[in-house]
Amino acid sequence: MAIKKLETLFVVVPCYNEEEVLEESTNRLKEKLEELIKNKKISSDSRVMYVNDGSKDSTWSIIKKINKKEKLFTGISLSRNRGHQNALLAGLMTAKEYADIVISMDADLQDDINAIDSMIEEYNKGNEIVYGVRSTRKKDSIFKRVTAETFYKIIKFMGVDIVFNHADYRLTSKKVLEELEKYNEVNLFLRGIFPLIGYKTSIVYYERAERFAGESKYPLKKMLSFAWEGITSFTTAPLKMIMNFGLIVAFFSIIYLIYVFIRYLTGNTVTGWATITSLICLFSGIQIFCIGVIGEYLGKVYIETKSRPRYCIEEELKH
Repeated sequence: MAIKKLETLFVVVPCYNEEEVLEESTNRLKEKLEELIKNKKISSDSRVMYVNDGSKDSTWSIIKKINKKEKLFTGISLSRNRGHQNALLAGLMTAKEYADIVISMDADLQDDINAIDSMIEEYNKGNEIVYGVRSTRKKDSIFKRVTAETFYKIIKFMGVDIVFNHADYRLTSKKVLEELEKYNEVNLFLRGIFPLIGYKTSIVYYERAERFAGESKYPLKKMLSFAWEGITSFTTAPLKMIMNFGLIVAFFSIIYLIYVFIRYLTGNTVTGWATITSLICLFSGIQIFCIGVIGEYLGKVYIETKSRPRYCIEEELKH
């Protein structure tokens, strides 16, 4: 009877200014990988790959020290900061050359590391993508919980196939990553791309922990920017909404013109310059906003046509 080959797992961890958490993250990840290897759930060739996203602190020097000390840890460093999605993509595309399965997660390990066991089990059942989904948002502030869940609902409403309450904690097979490589868009929103790829998928629920050190790299401004990037990268619904809104405004404008004309014919003077001025200002603002949305889409098309590299790997560590 043939002995089943153990799968090689790479855990890809994007890092941007994470010097405060790397030591603890390394200890936890090392313990988890050693446990999985000992229990013969993964190959001894499995590794953790840190991706330095142009950090300004000592993140990369710490990663190099870890690489020299621990055989289970490798790393790559991008030539400059390219943002979380591009850093994650760089790690996934590098890891797929060595691994059978790849799990992506954040450096702060707020995502439950023990969910890796369940992800591997789901993969062994034939699932090519396993999404890590938060079971609850009780630990979030009311504001963050409401805004996050609203984002998922809005983007779903606009027609984007996305897994509710899933961030970038997921397992993907080598086959899936080879398909991902064919997606060449510069404006990346990986949470929307993976459902497009298809294949058999599954979900593992977990409880997200508090960040044990350092500050979140996603303040409100970045969160809003990321949400807007996701919407405009995956759906033209805002453009359709603008068109529909324009039709509605035109309809009511015609009704108002008829009203004004009737008052003129009956000899009633149209009064209320303040109302007219307010309406002009209101609709001028709406027009500028609509032009801005259209400009956002045109800008994305412009960037896509340049076909610039999404990342540049300056250095790679190996064992």
